[in-house]
Amino acid sequence: MGSTEMTQKPHAVCIPYPAQGHINPMLHLAKLLHGRGFHVTFVNTEFNHSRLLRSRGPSALDGLPSFRFHTIPDGLPPSDADATQDIPSLCRSTRDSCLPHFQDLLKRLNEESAASGSPPVSCVVSDGVMSFTLEAAEAVGVPEVLFWTTSACGFLGYAHYRSLIDKGLAPLKDASYLTNGYLDTVIDWIPGMRNIRLRDFPSFIRTTDPEDLMVNFLSVEAERAKRASAIVLNTFDPLEHEVLDALKAMFPPIYTLGPLHLLTEQLPDNDIRSIGSNLWKEELGCLEWLNSKSPGSVVYVNFGSITVMSPAQLVEFAWGLANSGQTFLWVIRPDLVVGDTAVLPPEFSATTRERSLLASWCPQRLVLSHQAVGGFLTHSGWNSTIESIAAGVPVVCWPFFAEQQTNCRYSLEEWGIGMEIDSDVKRDEVERQLRELMEGEGGKEMKRRAMEWKEMTREATCPSGSSVLNLDEVIDKVLLLPRRD
Repeated sequence: MGSTEMTQKPHAVCIPYPAQGHINPMLHLAKLLHGRGFHVTFVNTEFNHSRLLRSRGPSALDGLPSFRFHTIPDGLPPSDADATQDIPSLCRSTRDSCLPHFQDLLKRLNEESAASGSPPVSCVVSDGVMSFTLEAAEAVGVPEVLFWTTSACGFLGYAHYRSLIDKGLAPLKDASYLTNGYLDTVIDWIPGMRNIRLRDFPSFIRTTDPEDLMVNFLSVEAERAKRASAIVLNTFDPLEHEVLDALKAMFPPIYTLGPLHLLTEQLPDNDIRSIGSNLWKEELGCLEWLNSKSPGSVVYVNFGSITVMSPAQLVEFAWGLANSGQTFLWVIRPDLVVGDTAVLPPEFSATTRERSLLASWCPQRLVLSHQAVGGFLTHSGWNSTIESIAAGVPVVCWPFFAEQQTNCRYSLEEWGIGMEIDSDVKRDEVERQLRELMEGEGGKEMKRRAMEWKEMTREATCPSGSSVLNLDEVIDKVLLLPRRD
């Protein structure tokens, strides 16, 4: 792969699911492939591409001749909203309408190759929940790797949706089952998941509808993953080894490549490293603010790109933060509050002005690795969880949906780095947990465990580490397989 001849380069087409938490890790993986000599085509939806241009400026995506951006339509009605689209609608639409557009794109790229000498498509790297791409890759005779951007434990949870239904554990008989203790039922028959409760499974399973879109969608996507040439995950072996052993018994070869952001930080090419993927404009002033704070003194609060809450929940979090006495950096997205603009009580602002900073979006990895940050109040999305582990920062979890409940359970019970706030958030509980996190004995123990995991992420991503060796292997054994014409 040392040749610089365009015709000699392998050409990877990378297509993420069109939400922020999927685009970020896919871009990391695309950059790593580029660093290993691949020509890369990165495929966004038209809606997200226009958001990216708004947040980063048109020149930010110019990239390099060998790292190109292309778009396909997502099939949803046009919108100018600067917010994540409705997830069930997006899942239905990508599943039902994107395949012909993606097939056309592969055909166009191969035609361009014949005309201009750029390399023909040699492999597809697709998000795990965009498995319609398998048909397109099979049609042009190239290998396809599915990248599940969840944790391994989250993926294993989805992979068992069908068996939960077959055993009559889901759907729920009626809405009372959400609150009558039924969700505390312990599931003891899944290898790799000890003492897991029904409430710890990805949350879509908590439905009373036998035809629930998300349950059916994810059951099908997990099953179709068996058709991939390989599956990659943004985790590392010691963190989820029992879960990974269970997955390896069910699926094609599985490669752990995480934490991906630690690998891309090692890339020598600054032009590639600097290609960004945030769909909201980042406020860099928060880093200067952190520079003025003492080590380990700041609580970072960010509920990710999709979580929404009620105005009442926002107020409970606000007063919990205020009453805890902690210094905090709180990211409040424009669309954080359901159907409304996030409005904080004026007394809250007056009480906390001297020890707080509110931002609409920030460069999270830089924030988490800043020495001033001592704890993270999070929704337990997988990117946030793996980034906090890599930074050695303990967490207070308020999981919202999907596999965030699973990540939360593992953060508490398996990794020892976190505590959980009840979904029905109350200010007293927020105050108590933040004090414990930042000042208590429990917080010190969680910090110690988080630092141990941080060290293991360094070992996994060093030149001879498991994630680096796995990247070599998935490239050599899967992505560089010859085309089947």
